[in-house]
Amino acid sequence: MWNTMAISAYGMKAQGERTRVISENIANANTAAISPDAKPYTRKIITFKNEMDKQYDTNLVKVKDIAPDKKTDYTLKYMPDHPGANAAGYVQMPNVNMVVELTDMREAQRSYEANLGMMDNYRTMSMRTIDMLR
Repeated sequence: MWNTMAISAYGMKAQGERTRVISENIANANTAAISPDAKPYTRKIITFKNEMDKQYDTNLVKVKDIAPDKKTDYTLKYMPDHPGANAAGYVQMPNVNMVVELTDMREAQRSYEANLGMMDNYRTMSMRTIDMLR
């Protein structure tokens, strides 16, 4: 009975955490390197895992890891007056692609809403069942 609520609640929690990580990436999208030898902000990626929960006797989604994205390269931007500029005047910028981040944000929002809708449907069905038993 409570499995449905637990699955939805853990799904909402996971998507909320995903939204937090994406928000952090967006907030730091323009955080350049502070010196020629320093690295700029590195995009973070969140991964999930299914974990068996004995209390609810079901698989629940949980955060597995939040790690830096080492596959995507930093970009270079010509800013000769910046303190982080190299000899050629280029500054390393974060490996954050705003299109990817906004797409991921929208997907996380939709997943959160789907879990919320599932909880609402379950609550409505439970209330109707209780009403029929009266």
